[in-house]
Amino acid sequence: MALRIKKGDMVQVITGDDKGKTGKVLQLLADGRALVEGLNFVKKHMRKTQDNPQGGVIEKEAPIHLSNLKKAE
Repeated sequence: MALRIKKGDMVQVITGDDKGKTGKVLQLLADGRALVEGLNFVKKHMRKTQDNPQGGVIEKEAPIHLSNLKKAE
């Protein structure tokens, strides 16, 4: 499968909750998904640790399947 989307490209979401939004590709994953800056946020509950002394709920980007993305014009 030839990948048309590369790291650093500006992409637009063509379906889903973030439809119509654009962002920059931060990372491509091996399973055909991409991490896009500022899109597809999920809430993750973090336990208190030495690295994260406060803990709590954080929001972070989740991967989006490449079939739901296209290069932005």
